[in-house]
Amino acid sequence: MQPLYKSCYPLDNRCYEDYALTEDILMEHASMGMANYIKANFTQDSSVLIVCGVGNNGADGLVLARQLQGFYDVKIYLPFGVRSVMAEVQLERIQALDIEFLDEVEEADVIVDALFGAGLSRELDERTRKLIVELEALNGFKIACDVPTGIDVDGNPFPMALFCDVTITMGALKESLYSDMSKDYVGEIICVDLGISHKKYTEGFHTRTYLLEESDIQLPSRKRANTHKGSFGHLAVIAGEKEGASIMSALSSLRFGVGLVTMVGEVQGSLPFEVMEDIHLPNNTTSIAFGMGFDAFEDETVEDILESDAPLVLDAGVFSNEVILEFLEQKEREMVLTPHPKEFVSLWNMTIDSPLNIAILQANRFEKVREFCELFPHVTLLLKGSNMIVAQNDKLFVNPHGTARLSKGGSGDVLSGLIGGLLAQGGLPLESAIQGSLALCAGAKAYKGNDYSMMASDLINAIASLGSSRS
Repeated sequence: MQPLYKSCYPLDNRCYEDYALTEDILMEHASMGMANYIKANFTQDSSVLIVCGVGNNGADGLVLARQLQGFYDVKIYLPFGVRSVMAEVQLERIQALDIEFLDEVEEADVIVDALFGAGLSRELDERTRKLIVELEALNGFKIACDVPTGIDVDGNPFPMALFCDVTITMGALKESLYSDMSKDYVGEIICVDLGISHKKYTEGFHTRTYLLEESDIQLPSRKRANTHKGSFGHLAVIAGEKEGASIMSALSSLRFGVGLVTMVGEVQGSLPFEVMEDIHLPNNTTSIAFGMGFDAFEDETVEDILESDAPLVLDAGVFSNEVILEFLEQKEREMVLTPHPKEFVSLWNMTIDSPLNIAILQANRFEKVREFCELFPHVTLLLKGSNMIVAQNDKLFVNPHGTARLSKGGSGDVLSGLIGGLLAQGGLPLESAIQGSLALCAGAKAYKGNDYSMMASDLINAIASLGSSRS
């Protein structure tokens, strides 16, 4: 788990004020991080084109050119000249070196984008947009310095951005790199130090936003031998009109360690042998999954769930019906909400006065999640997307491991089952949502077929094998 920051400028300033480091020192180390990556991944006969902007991001690129000179065929393109003091200093330092300056972009094995870095707050002008198009047409491996050009402080193309294979970001990880809108632009993200350890760099700057790593997954444990099926909880899955959704939730929860699963309601089709059936909530229910496959809600069903004190995972149809308001009023109830963007917009517009649409949400996911959780601090929210956000009160966690494999009907039902199963086993809502999301992504990654071919049943089977090589 790594901390995420909206901006790293205060962290840089503390390096100057408290540690007597200079802008020059930080710049040398930032560029050395990029140089080390290039040296580790490209042979010394490779060509490197470094495209530099007018400010300190461009200055980083100029330092990189100096550090690579003599090892690679380095060329620099300065489309707009230099403007910042540090850019002028770095340009003067390389004047005596045998480095070629170009009048236009040209093909190279490695293309470094050092035009604009973090903190973009104005829309790219026409000349920069044209340059991005020219760079996109090149076949070389593209590396972004700190943040791909065009990605603004909120993680949105403003109005366009450069698609990069790798982003080498400086000092600490930035929120803007982990928005849904920036995901296709940033490529692999690597964070490099700035002449001081990451721990010291971030010391004293507390954040409540974190990036989840694959290593954070904690699979259910059955180390104790003296147990029975009731030792691992009983999930009640409420059957909706589309029973397949409920069945997928039930099966995924069984695969994730829950001891018992009952489908509650008037079930029309046949159920898997492992899933029990009842028209009422079982007395020993330890969690409830509700909303999957629902279009309409019967008062009796809703009342039964409201009267129970079992933890809840709410999904799908429940977010388009005012029944959700009754659940949100249960401030002592442990619950996890798992909407996708369209469902979250519906939920928002039923509960909050300021109107919201999908475009505004996707451009401001962090902000809107924080606003919602401030109003409903007792709720754990999991906002689905290519980078899932899990939040409770003022804590926010980003799961960046989503893949296009999950863009298929049934994936969300599997997630509800994973979370419901963990709640049934005694997991707390926030931890259950985090671990369910990590398991979902790990299962998708473990699937051996083509990206486009994975079905919910394949995902459930892949999740069953997670950690199977561990002792």
